[in-house]
Order: sequence, then C-alpha cells, then structure tokens
Amino acid sequence: MGFSIALIIFSLLLLLLVLMHKGKGGGLSDMFGGGMQSTVGGSSVAERNLDRITVVIGLLWFACIVTLGIVMKVNN
Repeated sequence: MGFSIALIIFSLLLLLLVLMHKGKGGGLSDMFGGGMQSTVGGSSVAERNLDRITVVIGLLWFACIVTLGIVMKVNN
C-alpha cells in the first residue's frame, strides 16, 4: 500500500516538474528565474537544478514501479 501511495505522489511531482521545464517558447520555469541566461553556460542555474530534480524524481518513480511489480509477483 505504501509503494502505491509513493507512486501516486512521484507521478504527480513528475508531471508538475515536466510542465515547469522550458519548451521552445518558454515555460513555467521562467517564473523561478529560468528566463535569465547564465554567462558561463547555455542554461541558467534554476533550469539545471530543475533538470536534476526531475531526473531524481523520475528514477524514484521507476524504482517504485519495479518494486510494486516485484511485490505483486511475490504475493501471487
């Protein structure tokens, strides 16, 4: 039951994080400073941190799915 709740939470977080990414015409990440360009790299610090957080949440989401699959297989 706990992994099902975690999967729902990670799914919602992943959805929100993906929607916050900047697309071709900008995005919700501009709200958090994603619109300002860094002088060193091509993307801002906020955009890079958003990328990192999205990858971590995506990996946790994947781990929940694999764990739920294993638990369901063992219970049957």
